[in-house]
Amino acid sequence: MDMQLAEWSDKLEFGLPRIDSQHKQLFDLAATFAGNGDQIRVMKSLVMLSNYAKVHLRDEEEMLASLKYPELEAHKRLHAEFKDMLIKLLDNARQLSLDEIAKEVQYLIYGWFYNHIMQADVEYVPWVRTHSLKALG
Repeated sequence: MDMQLAEWSDKLEFGLPRIDSQHKQLFDLAATFAGNGDQIRVMKSLVMLSNYAKVHLRDEEEMLASLKYPELEAHKRLHAEFKDMLIKLLDNARQLSLDEIAKEVQYLIYGWFYNHIMQADVEYVPWVRTHSLKALG
């Protein structure tokens, strides 16, 4: 977990409104984890974040599949890694303090997910732009 943490910024926007909006919403959801509040609220928020991430990853994969993106399988493997980390966090959350949960969420979104957007997602943007205008919606 040596990854530098980063916050949402305009440089994370690709001009793909649906994907950009989903990315921003994940960062917004992650910002609600401050380690304060009751365990039930934090667990509900964690489940909501997990479900939202799954929807986003599915939508992104479906968009790339519809455009026959040649690196889709590699991209799916990266998504599977993220899903596995979310599942592990959900499984372990009951044994973690609220601060520990907040720290894990920050790593997943502001660390792993940020780097995924800036490294893996940025690679598909030219393909999407050249292969479909409908993907912009």
